[in-house]
Amino acid sequence: MRIVGGAHRGRRLVAPKGHSTRPTADRTREALFNVLEHAPWSEGLAGRVVIDLFAGSGALGLEALSRGAATCLFVDRDAMARAAIAESLSTLKLATQARVDRRDGARLGARSAADGPAADLAFLDPPYGQGLLERALAALAAGDWLAPGAIVVGESGAAEPAPAVGGYAVLDVRTWGAAKVSFLRAAGDGGGPE
Repeated sequence: MRIVGGAHRGRRLVAPKGHSTRPTADRTREALFNVLEHAPWSEGLAGRVVIDLFAGSGALGLEALSRGAATCLFVDRDAMARAAIAESLSTLKLATQARVDRRDGARLGARSAADGPAADLAFLDPPYGQGLLERALAALAAGDWLAPGAIVVGESGAAEPAPAVGGYAVLDVRTWGAAKVSFLRAAGDGGGPE
C-alpha cells in the first residue's frame, strides 16, 4: 500500500497487523482523489482541514496530506491501527500536521476546542453492512465536527444503498470494485452540485 499522489507519491504506508482493517484499494483511492481534485463542486485539497474516521491504515488522510491538506485528525478505536498511522506519519515527517485519536467514529460526541477547527473535508470508511456510515454522518453533524459546506466522502459496500441522512446533499456516487463512494456536502451553503 502506497501514497498514490502528491508530495509523497510512491511512499509506502504501514498497514495495521491482523484482519480488522480493510484499507481502501490504491486504484479506488486514486479515483476518489481525482474526483476531489477535478469535480466542479470541489475546491481541491490545498489547505483543507481533514478528519479521517474509521481511519484504519490512515491511507485516506495521509493521501490528503500528501496532496496539500493542512491538517488531519485520524480517528480509530483500534490500537494497532493508531500505531500504524503514527508510524506512517513519523516516516513521512507529517506528524506536526496530524493528530491520532482513540474514539468511536459513530459516537464522536461534541467537538471541543482541543479537537481543533471544524473539518472542511471528512473521510468515512467504516466496516461495511453495519449501518455505521449513517451513524457517523449523524455524529459529525450533531457534534459540530464539520464546517458549513464541508465535503464528506463515505465508503460503503457496492451493493449497499447510498447513505440517506438529513443535513447532507448528495454530490456524486461512484462504484469502484467492491466499494461504493458517496460524495456529500454538509448543510451550510445551499449544497448540491454546481
